[in-house]
Amino acid sequence: MQNFYYDIPTKVFFGEGQIQNLPELVSEFGQRALLVYGGGSVKRSGLYDTIVSLLKKAGITTWDLAGVEPNPRLSTVCRGVQICRENQIDVVIPIGGGSTIDCAKAVAAGFYHEGSPWDLVLDNSLITKALPIITVLTLAATGSEMDGFAVINNEETSDKQEMCSILLYPKYSIMDPVNTFTVPKYQTAAGTADIMSHIFELYFDGTPGKYMQDRVMEGLLKTCIHFGPVACEKPDDYEARANLMWTSSWAINGFLACGLTSLWPVHAMEHQLSAVYDVTHGHGLAVLTPVWMRYILNDDNVDRFVNYGVNVFGISPDKKPYEIAELAIQKTEEVFEKMGLKLSMQDLGITDESHFESMAERAADGLDECQVPLDKDKIVEIYRKCMK
Repeated sequence: MQNFYYDIPTKVFFGEGQIQNLPELVSEFGQRALLVYGGGSVKRSGLYDTIVSLLKKAGITTWDLAGVEPNPRLSTVCRGVQICRENQIDVVIPIGGGSTIDCAKAVAAGFYHEGSPWDLVLDNSLITKALPIITVLTLAATGSEMDGFAVINNEETSDKQEMCSILLYPKYSIMDPVNTFTVPKYQTAAGTADIMSHIFELYFDGTPGKYMQDRVMEGLLKTCIHFGPVACEKPDDYEARANLMWTSSWAINGFLACGLTSLWPVHAMEHQLSAVYDVTHGHGLAVLTPVWMRYILNDDNVDRFVNYGVNVFGISPDKKPYEIAELAIQKTEEVFEKMGLKLSMQDLGITDESHFESMAERAADGLDECQVPLDKDKIVEIYRKCMK
């Protein structure tokens, strides 16, 4: 395990009814707030009206940045920055899942940058200040409510990249599992696949000496495998929603990554996939993950797959290592399929391979240092293996 520094500045209010704390939290930073959200679900559920009413009673004025895309676009970020500047916004409040929160983070940082917010994506060192962010989470998936990352899609260049800064950690996150009851089955499944992928990226990282994190990751994976299908079939099951919500935060808030290399190859490949084809991020990860697992499986890491199969799925350790590894990958596919996710590029609506070369070239940056190095040609091969 490598040396590390660890800090989570985000304070969490978890559980039913915690939205009542929002006015007091906002008032710490000012009386002018930008509400950031996607489609109409936050209004249909009544959550938007609840928030506006609570803030209005506290003397807090609100402006809206509505229509944030599932893969948040740079143009939407720019629109949010403009609203903030024109109205002297004090605090940004994303209401939604990872895309909404990511957009809000880019807006918060872009407010203090004279150039395009894309400059901050390309060079994170330019993020020197950001508006305070308070999240109201409605989807368990990306973990953006408790980390300093944001992923933004530049629709003009078909490029999707992440920005990262300690300044992008939300000041507070309100996490009420009840607010996820209305999440459709498909989004619940894709969100669970996203959580699992965050864990897989670290579990199969290859850094030695991370026994403690491995056992924690196995527990988090078992939580997803158990409660993901439950939440898909029983959307108002509080226990399932609560466990998935808390797992999503701890899968990517930096704790599991302490002392690891953390190169995230599957996310690098999927970011290009969703940038070009605008697919649902979690579903793209579900398609790529089993193919990637089979591609990297070798004598050096087969024991890791054995641990995964035995400790997470309960496969008998008496079987041969490669048999256990293949069974573990099959069972991973079965979990995704049980939640209703189909596992080919065609199921994502992708039948055209013409972009694979350029996507792979962008995705390959830095992945030559993975335990199983990936270059452009290997990534193209993985993409094509997903066309089944």
